Amino acid sequence: MTQLENEIQDIKAEVISMWYLVESQLKKARTAMLHFDRDLAREIVLKEKRVNAFELKLDRDCENIFALYCPVAVDLRFLLAVLKINNNLERIGDIAEGVAKYVIESFSDFDHKLFTDTELITMFDGAIDILADTRVAFEKEDTILARSIFKKDEALDKINANAIQKIADCIKTDMTKINDALYVLSIIRKLERVGDQAKNIAEEIIFYIEAKVLKHNDESITND
Repeated sequence: MTQLENEIQDIKAEVISMWYLVESQLKKARTAMLHFDRDLAREIVLKEKRVNAFELKLDRDCENIFALYCPVAVDLRFLLAVLKINNNLERIGDIAEGVAKYVIESFSDFDHKLFTDTELITMFDGAIDILADTRVAFEKEDTILARSIFKKDEALDKINANAIQKIADCIKTDMTKINDALYVLSIIRKLERVGDQAKNIAEEIIFYIEAKVLKHNDESITND
C-alpha cells in the first residue's frame, strides 16, 4: 500500500471509532430517558467532549492529507464525504446530549404512557438502528444498505408527523402532563433529526462510492 492508502485507512478507522462512540451515546440516552437515570445522563454530557474532539481531529487529519498528497478521484471523494459524515455524526452526538439534558432538567420521571402513545421508544430504537446501518454501509462500502436508509428515515418522519396530535390529546386529557408532553415532543423532534443526519450520511456514502450526488434529488432516490 502507498502512504496515501495507509492514511486513508487510518482516517476510515477513526471515523468508525467515532461512529461507535456516537452510537453508544444515543443508546445511553435511550436508557437514561427510559429509566430516568440522571447519573447516566450526566455521563453522556461529559462524553460529548470526546465526540467534539473526534470531530476536530478528523477535520485536521483530512486537511493534512489534502495538503500533503493532493488526492484525486475516489480518494478525494472519500475525504470530502468523511468531512460531511464527521459533521453529521457530531450533530447526532449533540442530539444524544440534548436528550440527556432533558433527563437532568426534569423534576421527576417521565410519564411512560406518553412513550407508548407517541411511539417514542419505537422511534428511539429506529434511530439507533438507522445509525448502526449507516456505519455498516460505510465499513462495507454497501450502497444497497445505504439506500435502504431513505425508507427507514420515512418511518421516523411518520412518527414525528403523528406526534403533535397525540401530544395535544394527552394535554387535553390531563393538563398536569404539559411538561412531560413537551419534553417528549422535543425528544421526538430530535430523533427525527437523527434520521435526517443518517440520510445525509447515506448520501455521502453513495457519493464517494458511485460518484453520484443524491442530495436534493428525490427522483434519483426513488428510481434507484
